[in-house]
Amino acid sequence: MTQPPYGPPWGERGDGGYPPPHGAPPPPPQPYSYGYPYQAPPPPPRKTRWGLIVGLIAGVFVLFAVVGVIGIVLLVKNSDVVDAADVGLGDCLTEIPSDASLVASVKTVDCTEPHKGEVFAVITVPGNDFPGQARISGYQDKCQPALQTYSSRAMTDPEVGMFVLYPTEASWKRGDRAVTCIATTDSPRPGSLKN
Repeated sequence: MTQPPYGPPWGERGDGGYPPPHGAPPPPPQPYSYGYPYQAPPPPPRKTRWGLIVGLIAGVFVLFAVVGVIGIVLLVKNSDVVDAADVGLGDCLTEIPSDASLVASVKTVDCTEPHKGEVFAVITVPGNDFPGQARISGYQDKCQPALQTYSSRAMTDPEVGMFVLYPTEASWKRGDRAVTCIATTDSPRPGSLKN
């Protein structure tokens, strides 16, 4: 046998008799090179708008449902609130408005329950054109004799007063032609004033 041209002589170990630690040494580093170009990651999956559309439709549905429920609750709660121009003879009001020119709606109640006002006359103002506030105010003079006809005992009751709802120029344009005469009391009373 011949001596190999490299390493320690045949049969001798060059590391002092110890095996190399943990296996063979790591390979030498590779020389720098460009190699293969970097591969771009695959594009993200295309997002469809179906989720957004379904969510939007569901949101609109929930919104309409909530608004509908609130509307029904308010309608039931305020079912006795009527347009001031729509009150009629014999209707009883829970409260008397403080200013007749600003009244849009009133709360009615059955006359057997305590109330502060009772409609005893509704006088219709004729004509298509607004006659002016002074002429409409003149219709209030017709309320006193109407109360005498409706309830003679109300005429002698010192606690009974009078309140008049009348059309304004704005409500006239919406068709309001009623001068509404209301018998009032300071404290709520049950029962009708009618004879």
